Amino acid sequence: MASETARIEAFSDGVYAIAITLLILDLKVPMTQDGHLGVALLRQWPTYFAFLVSFALIGIMWVNHHRVFNHIRRSDNRLLFLNLLLLLGVTFVPFPTALLAAHLRGADARVAATVFNGAYVLIAIFFNVLWHHAVDCALLDSATLDSAHSISRQYALGPLAYLVCFALTWVSVPLSLALNIALAVFFAIPPRIRSK
Repeated sequence: MASETARIEAFSDGVYAIAITLLILDLKVPMTQDGHLGVALLRQWPTYFAFLVSFALIGIMWVNHHRVFNHIRRSDNRLLFLNLLLLLGVTFVPFPTALLAAHLRGADARVAATVFNGAYVLIAIFFNVLWHHAVDCALLDSATLDSAHSISRQYALGPLAYLVCFALTWVSVPLSLALNIALAVFFAIPPRIRSK
């Protein structure tokens, strides 16, 4: 029923909005002596970087959640709990973002990036499980099945690609983060455009 999916979407929108807003709390006004504010602001570049990357990733997750629920017309108990599992991942994102910002320039950059990339591996898995449940249990609008197949193909790459980001952390932290950003761009592209 449309009202069931509307409630799921409304609740999810609220969670996405809170998670994306919490990211800004890590940006602090630096306390400095007069004349040194510019330098202090520049020193915070890891915080700006982590904020922008996570803002983009949460925003793109929200867009994809919207795309998915444009196809889902009915819900069941499992869909509700799978959506909650996905939202658990989304609400966790501010923590690895703050961790990455705090340790990107230090000796623990690899550990921080591992936690950061690991969070996105889990979110990609949660997204796929939710989507495949909706497909397998015929919760989709039959009029949109063609574009649903495009979504299935695009999402199938997610867990593996984010796992590559995770593994790449042990080779190069900057490279793993660059791939993470590239994946954000990939998942921002609507599946019907990608299929062309």
